[in-house]
Amino acid sequence: MSSSSTPSKHQHHPFDPQAKTMMLLPPPPPPPPLTIILILLLAISTIASSAQPNHALVSPITKDSSTSLYSITLGPKDGGYVIDLSSPFSWRRCDPHDTILPCGSQQCVAAGRYQPHPKSCPHQSRVQIGGKNDSRSGHQFCLCAVTVSNPVTKSCASSELAAHNVVIPSTDGHVPKANITVNGVPFACAPESLFHALPSGSSGMASLSPSSLSLPSLFKKAIGATAVNKQFAICLPSSSSSPGVSFFGNGPFYLLPPPGIDVTQLLAFTPLLKNPVMKHNLDYYIDVRSICINGEPASFLRRMLEFDSLGHGGVKLSTVVPYTTLRSHVYRPFLALFARLTRGIPRAKKVKPFDLCLNTSALGSTRVGLPVPWIDLVLGNGKNWTIVGANSMKQVSNDVACLAFVNGGERAEQAVVVGSYQMENNFLSFDLVGQKLGFSSSLLFRQTTCSNFNFTSSS
Repeated sequence: MSSSSTPSKHQHHPFDPQAKTMMLLPPPPPPPPLTIILILLLAISTIASSAQPNHALVSPITKDSSTSLYSITLGPKDGGYVIDLSSPFSWRRCDPHDTILPCGSQQCVAAGRYQPHPKSCPHQSRVQIGGKNDSRSGHQFCLCAVTVSNPVTKSCASSELAAHNVVIPSTDGHVPKANITVNGVPFACAPESLFHALPSGSSGMASLSPSSLSLPSLFKKAIGATAVNKQFAICLPSSSSSPGVSFFGNGPFYLLPPPGIDVTQLLAFTPLLKNPVMKHNLDYYIDVRSICINGEPASFLRRMLEFDSLGHGGVKLSTVVPYTTLRSHVYRPFLALFARLTRGIPRAKKVKPFDLCLNTSALGSTRVGLPVPWIDLVLGNGKNWTIVGANSMKQVSNDVACLAFVNGGERAEQAVVVGSYQMENNFLSFDLVGQKLGFSSSLLFRQTTCSNFNFTSSS
């Protein structure tokens, strides 16, 4: 039996002008009482609300004052994982609850693509780990051997890749919501030697790279909704007393004061670049064409910021390098220009690792930090990443502040590494599918900070 809503040619619509008489219809039923309508609307709204998934995960970012490293929380009892934008996978102190992955697993194959070049780990050899009993089945299998490195100390060690469960809150962009357990996240089991130079009590390192084994890639699968992009955002705090915030997934994301500022609406965008020579390089690069101070460009050739035939050069982003580091032939004209534009401010004795320090006793302050010339990273698509006094000057004592840029030397691998101090109170959004970086410049312009996400309330 089939049905159709279309009248046949032998039937007439009640108001068909070809009909000789108008067909009589039964009178419509009386409208339902208003209370019934309201109840139905409320029920429909409740069903729609409960079915609407949260579009992101959220975790606080804490700053360690002794190391200037930043960590996120991935469980109720962990000591924080230092965030790194370049590591192929995360690593931690493994425990008996973690499951070592076999060498033929999909995750192990993926990890093998990102093993460091032998020259970067000269004292390590690839360890062939033989068969080992699986306590659950009694069978033998080969374990997933990987090389894990500490990006702060540049040390590395042979290790094994394991699966670990992490717990992280979901969010609607305003406040944390229900906790989400993400099962089987790959972590390398790091030896104690790799924890040197990390914050005291640290649980390990969290990978935020574009690798398929990084947290942004794995959390995208955990959120589940197909409309959620593979992207993450970091907003580094300037103080160890108040956390910043990280998001994994789609905005909007709101910072106080009430009713909240959707920081995704404040962003300018620029392409994220890949190293054109080093195929498995996971660093994030941006296309900086020049560096200007108060609108005046520092005097160096543009090609000095570009990649060379070996893949060296470029402008890289790093959360484990504390201060923006420039290769010498970029640093010297940059420093000379800043010194000339601040010649009216009394000098102070240099404080390592800085080369220019100012006496700030009579300088005063503004909403965006010390009143010194602004620095612009001039990008290839016409946008500027503006660095104000709060991010360009490091207060080293009550009356002394230093230009927080350092000389990387003549042979620095990158032309510029944008360090974490210059990222503080800047909202940075990494779109790994669209290959673009969203950046706010200083949130102090908007009278808010990275510490203004509302972690104190949830529903």
